[in-house]
Amino acid sequence: MPTLYIITGPAGVGKSTISKKIAESLSKSVLIEGDDIYNHVVGSYVSPWKEGNHLDIFWKVSVDVIKDYLDAGYDVVFNYIINPSNLNFLKQSLKDYNKRFIVLLVDEETLLKRDAMRPEDCQMKERCIVLLNHFKEHNYDEKFIIDTGKTSIEDSAKQAIEGDRFLMI
Repeated sequence: MPTLYIITGPAGVGKSTISKKIAESLSKSVLIEGDDIYNHVVGSYVSPWKEGNHLDIFWKVSVDVIKDYLDAGYDVVFNYIINPSNLNFLKQSLKDYNKRFIVLLVDEETLLKRDAMRPEDCQMKERCIVLLNHFKEHNYDEKFIIDTGKTSIEDSAKQAIEGDRFLMI
């Protein structure tokens, strides 16, 4: 049975890089960048952290796309900034599927260095730290966390694929 890999963490932690490595390591896989789906909206676009955003339709579209690929036999690697209520929505909406949940975290200094290496229009600056603090406040179970400052991209991907601790039951 195909597996959904749910990858989350603050901006700049390595979600896209590690998600791509996971997808490349699987024989039949799809990589879904949540930002790409969120950015489908052009007219009336509102940033996801601001009032008036379009997160409700984003989550519906994301789940529908994920289901379609899982039903077609693909492993799906989905990454986005996910809070506990979003995670519960995904768990309920995708309860009949195999799921792995991975939270990527890193220290503030590394996060800001990585963010500064992005093109200027893609940098989140202090928003990275705000998001990092939100993730710390969510108190996700330690078993789901990978510290990307202490683990290589390859090792992070391998852990996500092989580590039983990431299975969602």
